[in-house]
Amino acid sequence: MSAPDDLPVVRTLAELARLVERHQSLYVRWSRGPETDLTSVSSTDELTGVPMSGLSANPLDVEEWWQGRPVELWVARRLYDYAHLPHDKGPGVRPWVLKGRERGRGPDNEPLVAEVRPMRWVDDRVIQEARTEVERQENAWGPLRRTGR
Repeated sequence: MSAPDDLPVVRTLAELARLVERHQSLYVRWSRGPETDLTSVSSTDELTGVPMSGLSANPLDVEEWWQGRPVELWVARRLYDYAHLPHDKGPGVRPWVLKGRERGRGPDNEPLVAEVRPMRWVDDRVIQEARTEVERQENAWGPLRRTGR
């Protein structure tokens, strides 16, 4: 479970879509990276401080109900929904793709992933492409983001 310093970079939305089409059990994680995350392979519930049974991540596998729609749009939405995390979590937080096995669910029903194999960093340009793709849709939606009271 070592994290190579020279992890390849996904530079386009189309490239990420092709990766998703070729592999199953892919997730995107927004963090300071594999080097930091793989020291314990555990996320912590922010509310209670309880360690969880894997890394909190979001699935990239295309769901059956998507029914042949463009994989690029699927991936764009998966990235767009959490693009606020670098701002919320601070400097150095960025998305990376990993392959792994789901071990449970976190407090927001997100997968907790173990047996992690880092695959790719996701370039900032891909996030911008995802934003553009989402904004082009007739029924655009906003990113998932909680606001304080």
